[in-house]
Formats: sequence, structure tokens, C-alpha cells
Amino acid sequence: MTRIEQEAEVSAEIKDKKRFIRIRGANENNLKNLSVDIPRDQFVVLTGLSGSGKSSLAFDTIYAEGQRRYMESLSSYARQFLGQMEKPDVESIEGLPPAISIDQKSTNRNPRSTVGTVTEIYDYFRLLYARVGIPHCPKCGREISKQTVDQMVDQIMTLPERQKIQLLAPVVRGRKGTHAKLLDQARRSGYVRVQIDGNLYELSEEIKLDKNIKHNIEIVVDRLIVKPGIEKRLSDSIETVLELADGLLVVDTMDGKLLNFSQSFSCPDCGISIDEIEPRSFSFNNPFGACPQCLGLGYKMEFDVDLMIPDKKLSINEGAIAVLGWQSCTTQGSFSRAILDALAREYDFSLDTPFCEYPKKIQDILLHGTGGHSVKVYYKGQRGEGVYDVAFPGLIRNVEQRYRETGSETMKQEYESFMRITPCTACKGQRLKKESLAVTVADKNIYEVTNMSVEKLLAFLKDMKLSAQQELIGKQILKEIRARVGFLSEVGLEYLSLGRATGTLSGGEAQRIRLATQIGSGLVGVAYILDEPSIGLHQRDNDKLLGALMRLRDLGNSLIVVEHDEDTMCAADCVIDIGPGAGEHGGQLVAMGTAEDLMKNENSVTGAYLSGRLKIPVPEVRKEPTGFLHIKGAAENNLKHIDVDIPLGVMTCITGVSGSGKSSLVNEILYKRLARDLNRARVIPGKHDDILGIDQLDKVINIDQSPIGRTPRSNPATYTGVFDQIRDLFAATADAKAKGYKKGRFSFNVKGGRCEACSGDGIIKIEMHFLPDVYVPCEVCKGKRYNRETLEVKYKDKSIYDVLNMTVEEALTFFENVPSIRRKIETLYDVGLSYIRLGQPSTTLSGGEAQRIKLATELSKRSTGKTIYILDEPTTGLHFADVHKLIEILRRLSEGGNTVVVIEHNLDVIKTADYIIDIGPEGGDRGGTVIAKGTPEEVADSPVSYTGKYVKKYLEQK
Repeated sequence: MTRIEQEAEVSAEIKDKKRFIRIRGANENNLKNLSVDIPRDQFVVLTGLSGSGKSSLAFDTIYAEGQRRYMESLSSYARQFLGQMEKPDVESIEGLPPAISIDQKSTNRNPRSTVGTVTEIYDYFRLLYARVGIPHCPKCGREISKQTVDQMVDQIMTLPERQKIQLLAPVVRGRKGTHAKLLDQARRSGYVRVQIDGNLYELSEEIKLDKNIKHNIEIVVDRLIVKPGIEKRLSDSIETVLELADGLLVVDTMDGKLLNFSQSFSCPDCGISIDEIEPRSFSFNNPFGACPQCLGLGYKMEFDVDLMIPDKKLSINEGAIAVLGWQSCTTQGSFSRAILDALAREYDFSLDTPFCEYPKKIQDILLHGTGGHSVKVYYKGQRGEGVYDVAFPGLIRNVEQRYRETGSETMKQEYESFMRITPCTACKGQRLKKESLAVTVADKNIYEVTNMSVEKLLAFLKDMKLSAQQELIGKQILKEIRARVGFLSEVGLEYLSLGRATGTLSGGEAQRIRLATQIGSGLVGVAYILDEPSIGLHQRDNDKLLGALMRLRDLGNSLIVVEHDEDTMCAADCVIDIGPGAGEHGGQLVAMGTAEDLMKNENSVTGAYLSGRLKIPVPEVRKEPTGFLHIKGAAENNLKHIDVDIPLGVMTCITGVSGSGKSSLVNEILYKRLARDLNRARVIPGKHDDILGIDQLDKVINIDQSPIGRTPRSNPATYTGVFDQIRDLFAATADAKAKGYKKGRFSFNVKGGRCEACSGDGIIKIEMHFLPDVYVPCEVCKGKRYNRETLEVKYKDKSIYDVLNMTVEEALTFFENVPSIRRKIETLYDVGLSYIRLGQPSTTLSGGEAQRIKLATELSKRSTGKTIYILDEPTTGLHFADVHKLIEILRRLSEGGNTVVVIEHNLDVIKTADYIIDIGPEGGDRGGTVIAKGTPEEVADSPVSYTGKYVKKYLEQK
């Protein structure tokens, strides 16, 4: 082979490497030696059943390796601050571009973080306001500007010729006193006239002022007639005035008009000076801009009477006061009771009277104290008895002091459950100093601008009127702002405002914000790895999202998207189906190609659902409601004071475009009100007048996707409660009885049966400097968590460790003769979790898996028929086949007479609901009303419902 041929071959090989990300032998989590060539610079979707290994491939292998390689390129000095990345379990990855992950977990929950700060648009606005903003007086609202002496001269010279003027130095503004010293000094300095409170006086005459009245004093420095040639004298006089009056000048035109000038930013009327305007003056995270009262948070945590005394119909003796530290006041002999008895004697009221029947004066004394007046408290304690003089500070102040002084974080959190967030009284929730809020651009301050929805903001930026100079200075900044706000609109977030806290966003919204930021950065040659960006997005807005993704790809980036959405798969250049099952049964490549190729593939479950070979059936009959919950006057966030009837005993879907008000209605009003009234939770419901019909229910359960536990010690067996029964079973064996073991012996959380070398964790963390922490199996128990004696106790030849290591499927056959255990494990199997291990740490479970474990726990309980279940987008992270299973579970929950309320965008769930309430028509301000309700068929016929339009296609396919 010639040298040229060799070079050509090498060059072809390099080109080939550039076309694909070649993965060989990936074994991370449940991947089974997976090898795949993912095309570069294309839109690639990874799909497959929940738990099949998609995220293990996308995030734990491709992204982790991309990030690790970047970190490896840094110096060891820099790496010590970043911590080390662990190398994924993969033989080789070639052709890997730099990787950026846009997932749902990385939302900043800091209360200081907003949509504007995350996207950096707020930084541009701060710059804009600092450079072209017009300052106003925060007190009187008058426009203030700073001028040089030359500018003042030029402005005065524009007055009509022969106009008489006098230059006044405002030395006193709104101050009490006789000011004799000041007037004497002015006389000695050679000034002749002075204007006091609008009247002219000669300084030679005796001037007596009332010292109790506020006065305004201006010294007349010069009197002139406007004509060419006076400029020199005028500028000298102006300088004198500015020196006398600290940079202020008043020009009296002798016809009743006064012209005010200022050398610095200060109001000539109120005398308020403001500092030089800088970008930091508009940052609520900087002491130069933040409101000094709330330090830029916009709100304060304060104890709330409604949480401290939740049921005012009760008397104090019946336990009306629920706040921490005062719960003992129902017990005779407690100090808190002694104080209340003393108050009752002094102010003549009874502790048996319902709290709501006390006159306002008594309620005030109990809540806000006696105003320093001491009462005699008779108290008999362990150290004897005595009479104490106590000035009662009131419940609120007393509890505030306890909250401040406690050193325990747990107690602090407990106290915080009696507090509510109230807007700061100084800045009214606007987060900035009043001086910063008085600066405007196009007649709006920075808070008003960042509080507009993205849609309104775009219109405002398009139509804003600026002066020629402002336009010149702000041109470049405005270009950036308009582009970035436009990107937010493009990813379907036009209903959000820049001031919205990131902690209140859903996973999908946070992800799309980061996507908009990435589009704005305009990077090329990067692998973007996304995790279900379509979550929380209505079908109508899917095209916008796909357009944004295509734009990233067309810039020359590789897109790897983990997704279950049909539209996204059909739009992708390549779909990779991982499976065939979940967990142990997954981790293999099932099919690869376009959506059409998958449809033809017999082995692909995804293809079967896409082609219609498998489908989720529409129920033959819709169940009739057994009653209704009537929500009256719902007005939280953007809800327009609406009345909503929620049917009971059936499955109801609350639908509508993103930002229409679904979560405000269900999570903020319905759930919190029911949780407060039925479950005695300490929460404050969103704004509404009332909810009628609560007496038809006995409990409310919110099944969300939050983790079932935050430590590796929590697992499906402990959460569902089946582990208790398994431990009982082991404690009842002959071996255990012979050794005298109780059920506590089989817990890995308490001393006794667990391995003490690793405290029952099974692994030991070894901290390494410059390298990642290494987790090694415990040498003593070999990762089995228990000591040798405990493991010798066997049930059907299996130790407690063997049982925890079983998958749900294996445990089902193992415990088939123990009905109580079998029933609980069977529900885990029914919800599609046959592959998870009973002892699998909860930290390794996905959101969808955690939610299904919660569902299984509910299913295994005895039904009362009066429970209402609330679920917010339960299909997140679920494949078509898993959605199929989920719908069957939801129908099972509602069959016993229970009510299921689901917020959902997934059309398969919507078409199987008994009843739909569609909120809209748009997001943000243009949403918040009920536009359609009834069965899916009735909503499908609605001319105004977007949901109806899309669900109609699905109903026609049945």
C-alpha cells in the first residue's frame, strides 16, 4: 500500500469517527455490554420502557464521560476545587464532543434565583437601566437629573430675551427653627435679600421666624436680565449658588415660574439625594440595590395567627392554640397554663369560651401582649411554688423569641410550619431600594418590566419610545435583551415573567429555560443531552419546542434527547430503542433508525405503539359522578375568580396549555384546603372563597414524583411497609426463637443485628484528596449489611439479605403462601415495577418509579371509598407501555368510589378520563378560566378548547 493510500485510509477513518459517537461495552447500571454508534450533528431520541437504561446511557455514560474528559484537561490545582468525576463503566467512547446536560434536577431552588437571573436577561436589564434610565425622586416622583454649570447656563440662556430672573440658593428646605445664625452669616457675607416661605425680605431688617414651623429659605445671590453677554457673570453667580446650597440652584423667572437645577442626583423639592446609578443599584442580591428591610427577598417569614390557632371555634382549654411551646396550656400545672389563668383573672375572660367569641381586646392581649402591664402568675413547679410578675409579650412575640433563640434546626423547621410568607412592607415585594425603583426607562421601572409576562415584554420592547441619545447608548443592550426574551417565547414560555422564582417552576419549564439560554449562547459542535424537555408542555406548544431543538441541531450540534413523546420521535433523525424490558430485563439495543423503521420492527414495543399495533383502549362507558366538590371564587395567581365543580367517584383530568392555572387550582387551592381540613396539615390554601362538599371525603393524598427517601437506607420494602412484615416473618422462625431474636434484630438501621463496621450501609466511603470518594463494599459483611449471626437465620433457605436482594418478580413467587406480604408485593408488580429490588436504595430510583411505589402503597391499603387522590403529571418519564399500566392503576383507584384528580397533558390519559376540566384559553394573564368541561367526547366538540382539538384525533382512532 502506498503512502498516499495509507494517508487516505487514515483520513477516511478520522472522518468516520467524526460522524459518530462510537460507544463500546457500556455496563453502567443495568446496561448489558451495550455497543452503539450514535450519529453526530443529528437529532437523536433515546426511548424505551421506564427503567430500561436510557438515562444510564445518556447521562451516566455519554455525559459523564464527556464531562470527565473536559475536567481531565484542567490542571490538578483547578481539579481540586471541582472534585473528581468517576469514570463510567464503559470500554471506550470515540468521537465524543464536549457535552452539556440540560436535565430537570439542576433547578436552583434558592429564593434569590429568578427566571431573569438564570437566563442572564436581568443582568442586561440592570445595565440598560444604569446607562439610559431616567432617575426620579422616590418621594415626589419628579424627574431629577444632574447638570454641569455650562449646561445650566445654556438652559437659562434659552429663556426669552429681556426676561428678568433672580438666582436663588435654597439653603434651608422644610426645616424647623429660627435660623438666626444662618441669616446673620448671609448678611455678613454681603447678601442683601432673602426669600423665606415665598416672601422676599431685606437682610438688613430684623427677621423673626416661628421655631415650630418648617421653613424654606432661599438667598438671592444675583438678579439679571437675560441678554447676550451675561454668560460670564451668570456662570460665576451659578457657581456661588451651588457652593452655598450644596449643588442646588433655583431660577425665579419673576412670573411665578421656578426652574430647578441640580449638580448631583438630588430632588430640588424634597432635598433627597440619590447615589450615582450603577448596574449594582438594580441587583436585589447586592446591598447597594436590595431593599434594606427584606435584604432583597421581597418577603418575610412571619408567624401566622391562622396557623397558630387553626380552629377558632375551639376554646383554649379544648386546644385552640396549636403553636409549638403552647400545646401544654391545656394541662393544669404547666407554666403556659399558669400564664393564661393569670390573664383570664386580670382581664375577666374564661378559657372555656371559643376563641372566635372573645372580644377584639382579649384576642389582641392574647396575640400581641399586655403592652408592658404585669400580671401575677401563680405557679407550682418542681422547685417549689411562688407568685411571679409577668409582662406577657403575646403569643406572636413569645414564639418569635423562641424561634430566634433555638439552636436546633429541627425545632426551627417545626416553628416555620406555623409561619407564612408575607410581602415586605417597605418595598411591597419589589425587592429593591425605593431609589432604584424610581429609575425608569420608557416610563416603567425595572420591577414593572420584569413582572410582565414574556409575551407582553416582547411587545413592550418592540414599541418602547426612547430619545435619540438613549437609543444610541442602549442599542446593543436592547438587541441582546430582545433576542434572549424571544428565545424564551420560542420554547413555549411566553406566559412566564422574568421575576418568577425558579423554585416555583416545573421540571420541564426549568429545562426549557436552560434550553433558551443555550440557544442564546450560540455554541457549535457540542453534544446537548436533554431529559424529557416536553414535560408540562401542551401538545399545541410541542412544535415550538421541536423548532428550538432543530435550531440547535442546525447550528452544528448533536442532540441526544431522552423522550417518550410521539411527536418528538417522529421529528427525530434517529430513534434508539433500549429494552426490551425494564431493570434487569433491559439494557440492550432493541432497534435503531427513524420512527418508520421502528414501526416495522417486530421486537420494538415503542414501534408497536407508534404504528398502532398496540394501543391504549378508550373505555366503553364513562363512569357517572357520585357527587361534586364545588370550588367557589378561585383567584390564586392568574385564576379569574372562577367557580369549578370537581366530580367525585370518578377519574377527572385537569387540562389546559402551560401556565393556564391548572396547578394553581389543584395544588394551591384544592389540595391545600383539603389537606388543612381533612388531614390537619399546617398549610395555607391559595385565594378562594370556599369549597363546598368536603364532608363527602375523609382524606386527601397527593402522589407526586418526589423521592421516597433521601438516603440510601430508604428502599421500596421500607416505604411500602412490607419490610416490617418480612422482619416479623423472620422473627417467627424456629432459628430466631431459639436464639431469642426479636424483629428489631433484622433491621439494618439499629444496633443489634446490623454489621457495625459499616453501620448497616453495606458500603464504606473512603475520602480521597484530588480523586473522587471511593465507595467500597464493607470487608466485614461483604456488603450484606447484617452480622453473621443474623444472616444464619433462614426462611425457606434464604437469609434476610437474600430477600432484600430479590426483585419484586422473584419475591412474588417466594412469598406466594404469605397473603399479607404477597398482597403488598403484588401491587408493586401491578404498577410495572417487577424489575426493582426490594432493598434497592431510594436514591437510585427515577421520579416515575418513586411515584409508582407511592401508588402501589396506596393500592395495597384498604379503600374507604371516600379518598381523593391528586396527581400532577404522573406520566413524566413513562413509556407508552408504562402509561398503559398507569391508566389501569388510576382506574382501579377510582373504582372503589374514590376520586382521582390528575393534571395531565398526555392525550392517552386524557382520552381515558371520565371527566375533563379544560382551563385556558391561553397561559398567564390570558388563562385562568374554565373553557370546557364534561366527558372527553363533549370536550372534543368544544370549538375553543385546544385540548379538545387534539383529543378528538385520539378518540377517532379507537
